[in-house]
Amino acid sequence: MIKIAPSILAADFCRLGADVDEVQAAGADYLHFDVMDGIFVPNISVGLPVLKSLRRATDMFLDVHLMIDRPQRYAKAFCDAGADLVNVHVESDTEENILHALAAVKKCGRKVGVTLKPRTEAEAILPFIEYCDLVLVMTVEPGFGGQRFMMDQLPKINRIRGLIERYAPRCELEVDGGVDVDTAPLCVKAGANVLVAGSAVFGKTDRAAAIRAIREKTK
Repeated sequence: MIKIAPSILAADFCRLGADVDEVQAAGADYLHFDVMDGIFVPNISVGLPVLKSLRRATDMFLDVHLMIDRPQRYAKAFCDAGADLVNVHVESDTEENILHALAAVKKCGRKVGVTLKPRTEAEAILPFIEYCDLVLVMTVEPGFGGQRFMMDQLPKINRIRGLIERYAPRCELEVDGGVDVDTAPLCVKAGANVLVAGSAVFGKTDRAAAIRAIREKTK
């Protein structure tokens, strides 16, 4: 079954708790939590205090995407703040330090993932794949919401699906960036099973209808 993960980056932060309750009632599977540091990506978003508050407000699965430099420094802190899964970019540090970050998350008993920017080759996941519960493919340049889906990422999604089937069959494959009712079926056809949807869900008045529409298109 395809999982839908609305991204709070597109939510109304004046009513974040209510927005989260609404998508949970609408049947969302995960809640995607984007952390940006203004260094690894050219923007700043939310961090540990907001995650702690959100954890108290919901029992949803919190999929925390760290778009930050040297994530090893904060991996445990995000676990302690309530993340169910911590996802780090393969480009954010050395291979050795990325492995240390993954190990820190695993030691906390949480799930772990790695993320690839659009220009990063699929094979960059290979040093980490055996440790991963999820691989995230960015289909926009990370750092800003509301960008258009990059069609040239579809072959990479398919390539990563093949690597997952070979090396870590239980690993999920997530796509983030410009996912909506039109691009979601393309992602699923390429091999994705978790879809991050920001504006396509939180940008709609009827969030339940938005989630239903994506599910219908990906059957």
